[in-house]
Amino acid sequence: MKPHTLSAFDRDLETIRLSVLTMGGLVEAAIMGASRALEHRDEELAAKVVQEDRAIDTSEEDINSQVVRLLALRQPQADDLRSAVAVMKMAGELERLGDYAKNMAKRVPVLISAPMIEGAAGALRRQARLVSQMLKDMLDAFARMDPALARDVIARDIEVDDMTNALFREFITHMMEDPRNITPCLHYVFIAKNIERMGDLVTHGAEHVIFVTEGRTAEAREKGHSTATIEAPER
Repeated sequence: MKPHTLSAFDRDLETIRLSVLTMGGLVEAAIMGASRALEHRDEELAAKVVQEDRAIDTSEEDINSQVVRLLALRQPQADDLRSAVAVMKMAGELERLGDYAKNMAKRVPVLISAPMIEGAAGALRRQARLVSQMLKDMLDAFARMDPALARDVIARDIEVDDMTNALFREFITHMMEDPRNITPCLHYVFIAKNIERMGDLVTHGAEHVIFVTEGRTAEAREKGHSTATIEAPER
């Protein structure tokens, strides 16, 4: 391939990568906005998060269109093709992260009218903050194509898994203590599980960085205890 064609591909891909980083910033804001709305029972902020998810969806569509156009115009070889496909996959992971943040925000109005579970929303915000920091570092790894930082992000996902496990036990205890807690705690369980899935999506993004930089899939990662094996606490 001619040098000028290679440089043109690199320039076009860098433009798309910048779009992915901008989209990542929108997703970070959505995650933290949804968790703040949950903790402070802020229905207006929750509605804002839901509304702004449209911008995240539009970003993914634009990025996918840019990648398709790039592939058609530049006809990249193997290494460049891997980079272009990884960018498209990254945008897909970010779009799903935005959906989970939107789902969290949608539950806020219901929880406002339900009995308050002391400390639950704050704990979920801490869980979301952990995922948000992982996302920030994953995007940094993507911007710098840094596989070491990507592996560090992947290793931290076990903290999210363990936090989810602990929250499930806590919510089950609340439900056993008072049937009136069942409705809000079920919503909190779904939110905690969605945040855990956010952590999985962030690790997938980090795995894309490793694949692009090293040409191989990331090593199997350690997982925390599965929520599927949680037993009800003794009364």
